[in-house]
This record gives sequence, C-alpha cells and structure tokens, in this order.
Amino acid sequence: MKTFFYQICQNQPQRLSLAGLFLILLPVVLPNLFGPLGRASPSLFSEWNAPKPVHLNLLKGAFSRHTSIRHQSELWSPLPYHGWKPCVEPPATVPSLPRKSQGYIQVFLDGGLNQQRMGICDAVTVAKILNATLVIPHLEVNPVWRDSSSFVDLFNVDHFISVLRDDVSIVTELPSEYSWSSREYYATGIRATRIKTAPVHATADWYLENVLPVLQSYGIAAVAPFSHRLTFENLPVNIQRLRCKVNFQALVFVPQIKALGETIVNRLRYSSGKLQSSGNEMRPGRMDDIGEGVGKFVVLHLRFDKDMAAHSACDFGGGKAEKLALAKYRQVIWQGRVSKTQFSDVELRNQGRCPLTPEEIGLLLAALGFDNKTRLYLASHKVYGGEARISTLQKLFPSLEDKKSLASKEELAKVEGKASLLAAIDYYVSMQCDIFISDSPGNMHNALVGHRAYLNLKTIRPNMILSSQLFLSKSMEWSEFQQAVINGHRSRQGQIRLKKEKQSIYTYPAPDCMCQASSK
Repeated sequence: MKTFFYQICQNQPQRLSLAGLFLILLPVVLPNLFGPLGRASPSLFSEWNAPKPVHLNLLKGAFSRHTSIRHQSELWSPLPYHGWKPCVEPPATVPSLPRKSQGYIQVFLDGGLNQQRMGICDAVTVAKILNATLVIPHLEVNPVWRDSSSFVDLFNVDHFISVLRDDVSIVTELPSEYSWSSREYYATGIRATRIKTAPVHATADWYLENVLPVLQSYGIAAVAPFSHRLTFENLPVNIQRLRCKVNFQALVFVPQIKALGETIVNRLRYSSGKLQSSGNEMRPGRMDDIGEGVGKFVVLHLRFDKDMAAHSACDFGGGKAEKLALAKYRQVIWQGRVSKTQFSDVELRNQGRCPLTPEEIGLLLAALGFDNKTRLYLASHKVYGGEARISTLQKLFPSLEDKKSLASKEELAKVEGKASLLAAIDYYVSMQCDIFISDSPGNMHNALVGHRAYLNLKTIRPNMILSSQLFLSKSMEWSEFQQAVINGHRSRQGQIRLKKEKQSIYTYPAPDCMCQASSK
C-alpha cells in the first residue's frame, strides 16, 4: 500500500484533491474491505451483516402453507368470557382522602415508557401510603432510548389528576418555597431530602419508617432512583386497587398520540395501509380481500434490538463478526457483566432464554395459522440488523406494516426521533388490535399482556422453551413443527392467569385488579 501511494505521488506532481485520491485508491482499498463475494470484513459493518435464513426446511413448508377455514375462524375469534371483570375501586369502607398532607413526594423514574408507566402507578401508591402530595413524576432520560419526553408529553395530566382526585393529592409543580428541589439540585451532592436507598420491592413499612420522617422534617422528600420500588405482596386491598386504577383508568395518552394511533388503526382495518401518491396528495389505498382476516390485524411486538440481542448472549447466526460486535457492546454498556455469557447458545435456547429472531417469529406465526394475507403491524424501536434482518419475515407476511409505512412524514413529524412517543403509539395500536403477540418478555410485553387480560382481549404468548427447542432441530418437517406449535399454544392466548406470589399485578391483574363476575 505504501509503495503504491509513493508511486502515485511521484507520477502526480500536481496536488491531488481528496476526491481524486479516493478514486485512485478505491481499487486497492476495496479488496481489503470486502471478501470475494462483496461481504464486509468482520471488523466493518458487522452489525448489518444479516445472516441468510437459517431454517430452510421449515421455510419451504411455511411458504406453501395452507390453513383450513375452520382453523382460521378459531384463530381470529375473540376470547370467550372468562368470568372475571375489572374491579379497581376501593371497598366502600375505606376512608376518603385525608384533609391534611404530610408533605410533597417527588420521584425520578428510570427506564423506557413501560417501565416508567409502572413506576408512575407505584409513585401514586407510595403517596397514598404516606398521605403525601405527589408531584407529577419526572421521567429520566434513558441512556439507551435518549428521549427527553416528559410526563405531560405522554399522558393527559388533567385526566390523571381528575381520576385520582378522591384518592391522592397531585400537583403539577411545587410551590415556590420548594422550587429548589429539582433534578439538578440532587445531582450536585448529598441532600438530606433525597432518598437513594429505597430497595427493590420495598414494603409499605419501609416507606413509613424511612421516608415519612423526612417528609415530617422538611415537608418534602425525593426518591431517586425509583423503579420497581414497591412490593406486590402484603398490601391492603385498597392500596393494590389504587395501583390498578392508575394503570387502567388514570393513565391515558395525550390527544396527539391517540389521534395518530387511531389513524394507524383505521388504515390497518380499512385500507391496504401503505400510503399511495395521488397527485400531490398522499392517501391510503383500498383494503384487499383477506378472507377471515377482513378488517382485522395482528400486532407483533418485535423486541429484537441491539440491547436485547447483546444482553441475551445468544448466537443469532451472524458469525464471528456479530459475536464480536455484541461482545463489545456488552463491555461498553454493562462492563461485560452479563450472567448469561457463561452458558452456551444451545443451553440458553433449551432454557428459552433467547429472543426469537424475526425469521423464527415469522415461522411461529405461520405455524399458528396466519396466512400470507394477514395484516401484520410491527411494533418495534430498532430491529438489530435493519431491514435485511426482517426480510424473511416480510416475505412470509407481505402485508407487514409499521408506523412509517402507514403514516406520512408530516403526521410523524411531531414524534419522530422520540422513542417514548413512538412507543406510546405502538402501545395504543397494540391495545386496539385483534391479536397481540410479543417475541420475548420485557416491560412492554408485560404491560400489554396485563392490560389486554384486564379487557379480555386475545394475546398469544409464545412458548419460548418449546419454540427454542423446536428451532434447534434441523430435520423437523413443517407438518410436525406446525402441529407442535398449535398444541403448545392452545392455552396461551390470553386466558386469565391468577397472579402468584411476587408476580407483578401489571402483568397478572387477577385477582387484585379484577373480581369474579358473581362477586362485587
């Protein structure tokens, strides 16, 4: 390379422009960047080297799949009534809101939209336990999503306060004498009014013993960090129901999010979705005839982002380049401290601890009976590997849509680049769909599984252990795979599952947030 560059300089006494030098060096540089088939070397562009399809035998069967009319009808039919009803109001014997507050409580919420949503519910509940006035929660900027959207950007504050007015005193901002109690104030040193020691799943007694004295001494207390900081066990019925009331009644999105969400839902139900040009106007096309699925659609929450892929420590078929890229990411974000790295890929898959790839979730949907005319809405932030990674899913389901295919640039302008607002739109659409399915557990999965169970809506929960073990087999025929998938998911379509000890009421709303129909 050095000799070649020296010869160029000797033969070109005039000064070379950067563009000219680049064109001269291009034939020499390219072979060092790309292999014989034009593939990038492992050290370059490794994140976007989406692997070729892995499950070729199953894909062959999936592309020629046929589902009976009877099975289609069963698949799209609503859930039968399960005998439970929403039940969030406290018992009549519970006293109303006390007249005098103990002081102001602030919380600073970590995480993305759905983790913050659960934190808001817990914050209201903690305020109730302490008989404190809650300041509208502060949403921290997440280092992964990097979105500075505030509570008022996402949720209807007036509705929030109105619904909870008889339960908790809530203010949008502190009075002037406490204006010093800001996020910036707590970032610059140790403060007597900041509680940093709240344990995960702290009890009500912990707050009474550790936070109430601060409120009584200073009139204000700030809890940070505040994420999963309240137990699900041994709380009075009225306290648990208050959490439910916040989650299912008080938290509604701002009109802007609801309007765009409804626009997307309408285009999914009543048009072909993709925007078509008509002169200078962009308008949705017409609905195709899709048999049993006419006017119906599925939301697929595909959480296959780089964060999830790296933390899972699984192998996703991208070869050495992908393994190196994900290992480097783990080192940067978590200093390499990811416990799953001690297991092999086969061990992780046998335990159901690997998120399904877009190819695998496509095969699972096809095996469940969704045909190639199914309207499929993709709810996701960023898919690791980009469009190349979801190409197989797109081929299995040509009517695959997302926010960008269903809304114009003008319609998306106010939410573009804001991860929490985009996630809120996906949440809204996910609550309106006929069937919701998520490729792996997570905060959005948990929140939607619980919310849809509360309203008796169909939600298919992939059997991760079964699916992973099926995908490990390289010789399985399509018919055997399909039957195993159908049998393994008969009882995983939204049927009520009662909450067990230590489980979240946001994922399992019965019995805390629901009553049996015969009871009050």
